[in-house]
This record gives sequence, C-alpha cells and structure tokens, in this order.
Amino acid sequence: MSTPRRRTVISCTLMLLPLTASLTACGGDSHPLAGKPYDAAKQITLGGAAKGVRAGEKADPSKPLLVRATDDGSRITDVTAVDAQGRYVRGRLSDDGTRWRSTVPLAAQAAYTVHVATEDTAGSPGRRSLEFRTGQYKGKGKRLKVEFGPGNGKYGVGQPITAKLSAKVENPEERAAIERGLKVDSEPRVSGAWYWVSDEELHWRPKDYWPAKAKVRATSSLKGIKIRDGLYGSASKPVKLNIGERIVAITDASSHSMTVYKNGKVINEIPVTTGKPGFETRNGKKVILEQQQYVRMTGASIGVAGTSEDYNMDVYWATRVTWSGEYVHSAPWSVGSQGSANVSHGCTGMSPGNAQWFYDTVRQGDIVEVVGSYGETMEPFGNGFGDWNMSWKDWRKGSELTKNVRGKNEVQTGPARLRPSA
Repeated sequence: MSTPRRRTVISCTLMLLPLTASLTACGGDSHPLAGKPYDAAKQITLGGAAKGVRAGEKADPSKPLLVRATDDGSRITDVTAVDAQGRYVRGRLSDDGTRWRSTVPLAAQAAYTVHVATEDTAGSPGRRSLEFRTGQYKGKGKRLKVEFGPGNGKYGVGQPITAKLSAKVENPEERAAIERGLKVDSEPRVSGAWYWVSDEELHWRPKDYWPAKAKVRATSSLKGIKIRDGLYGSASKPVKLNIGERIVAITDASSHSMTVYKNGKVINEIPVTTGKPGFETRNGKKVILEQQQYVRMTGASIGVAGTSEDYNMDVYWATRVTWSGEYVHSAPWSVGSQGSANVSHGCTGMSPGNAQWFYDTVRQGDIVEVVGSYGETMEPFGNGFGDWNMSWKDWRKGSELTKNVRGKNEVQTGPARLRPSA
C-alpha cells in the first residue's frame, strides 16, 4: 500500500539566473484538488544581483537561464520562457524537478517573461511569473546577417528557399541554433527542412513540391542571439513567396517529346530534340532559374570554341534550367529532327511557336524533369536548383534538427507558432 504524501506548510525557493533572484515562502495548506493554485510570488524575496536588476539594470544574456526549487520536497513541474517577439527559450527540466536550465542562448536587449509551475509535497499546484530584460553582450563581435532568396514574388511549386550567411558556420551546435532561428511558414502547412549546402548557405524545401497557390514566408529571429563568441545574430528581411499552379514539364529524351502537366492534367505534348551523343542532356529534376526572350549562345560557354562543334547564334524564348547554360528554347534550325532525333548541345529545342507557348506558360520555380537520357543526373547544388534530385531521407540528414528525427516528427510549416518542448 502506498504511503500518502505528507501535508505541510511549504517553503519553496526559486532562483532565476542570470538574475539570481531568490523566491521564498509559498505558504498554504489548501487541498491538492483546490481549483486555484497558490501564488508563490506573494512571498518573493530577492537577493544578490537581482537587487540591481530590480533597480533597472539588465541581465547578462551570455549566462544561462536557471530556475531552482529548494530541497524541502517541492518541485518544478513546468517552465515556459518567451521573449517579446514570441521566441521560446528551450530548456531541460531535471528528472527530480528541482532544476530547469536553458539549453539555448538568450537574446541581447530582449524582454523575457518566465512562467514557473510548482507542486508542493501535498500535491498542491503553485504558479509564479517573472519578467526581466537582457543587456548587450560584453565585448565586441561581428553580426551574422541572413539574406533570404529568391526574393518576394510569384514562383512555381519547385522553388526552394535559400538563406545565405555573412559568416561561415561549421559547428553542429551553432548550426542548430541558426536553424531554430530561421522559420518557414506556409498556408497550407507542409513538412520541410533546411539543408546545409555549405558553411555559408542553406536551402529549405518541402518534402514534396509546394501545394498549388500556397503562401510562403521565411523569417529570421536571430537578432541578438549569440551564435558563438564574437558572432551575434543581426536583423534580416523576410521573404514572401506566392506559389502558382502546379506546372511540371517532363521531357523524355528517348521518345523526343515533352509532356506538360498543369495540376496533374496534360495540357500539351511537344516534339523536342535534346543533347546528341557527347552532349547528352542531364537527367533529373531542374527548377526554372530565369527566362529571357533573347539570348546570344556561343560554343565558348560549353568549351567547344574553335572546334567543329563551335556555334554562335541568336536564340529566342529561352527558359534557363542550369547556370552552365542548359535551356528550353526555340530551335528553328532543328525542326526537322524534333520528335525524332537528338541533335542539340544539351539544351531542349522546340519550334518557335511551341517555345513561345512554353515560355508564356511556365515561370521561375516550375519544374522541368528529363528522363530517358544517357546523360548524368542533375547535381543537387552548384549548377542551379537540383534539390529535388535528393531523396527526402538524405535531405533531412543535411539538417542539424532533422537528421536524427523520425518521419512522424518531421518539421512542419504553418502560421501557428508552436511551443517547443522543454
């Protein structure tokens, strides 16, 4: 038979660091089932550095936030700390409920509200709220700036979001802190993750293509956050994307045809020509990078200047899919081969009328996928956006927050700001 918990007049002390504020006396003999928790704040006594804070001084953001309960049998059951921007402070509660400590840095020059829930030896619940402000970080340091891409506007369902950093970040813990401060919200909600392309650049993409007509917003809450000694987060401009209809063009190099889908339905089938032997078009999914009505194309761009393969021509209705020069474009010189043979230097060529229709139908961020080619697969990074050629499993390994997370706990976007677990 279990022994009932001893009822007594309790005296719990909570300490909040860097304020080092001591709270004493949470007296009461109310029944554990009483509807109203006792107010621990009524018997607060402050000491040490907390006297200065009450007088208007600010807490040191370089120190962790610490909440303690005394050893009289009372325990902490929950701690919630949030700043004025809605950023929650992640922390860890000890198994015995006597200590809670923040696990992420506090922001400089920020206002915080801390809510602490306690329980006495009789099981009666208590509550206490506390507010404080942090000052500047001590010492000089650089500001970490984040530049989001591709810029405000309307894009296709395959458009990744980019985040370029003003400083290199290699440490896993520092990378995790940055990821927690970079938010992607969308309506409707989707599962997605950041991927560290390099020490200075991240890409964010959903598990699958964006839903048609989705609204996407990327923001940073890193302002004032300490990344490491000498490096602190700076304010960053958000980016807003309006996603259009789902346009996907699939080019089959073996059958010399392109099928264009809109929201899953075929809207056009176009005869094409792709790369000939030695210049095979890359297989894989490519995100449209830009569109130009006129481009001057030369053999120098692919390293064949001065050879029998050299060329210098005006090209119209050009839709670019790689930075190395692969386009979908008008090719009136190869109309006789379109639909029957591959004769290009790697681009996808079609008649002027079809090229103009394609140019007018697609936009930046739409998907062009090539299958059936003898060429290599489009690389994920470095030559445009080949992000979709990486499996979702491998993509999640590129994030410090999702590489060890099971699928059911995938990161989701959404307008609601979720409270992280302690």
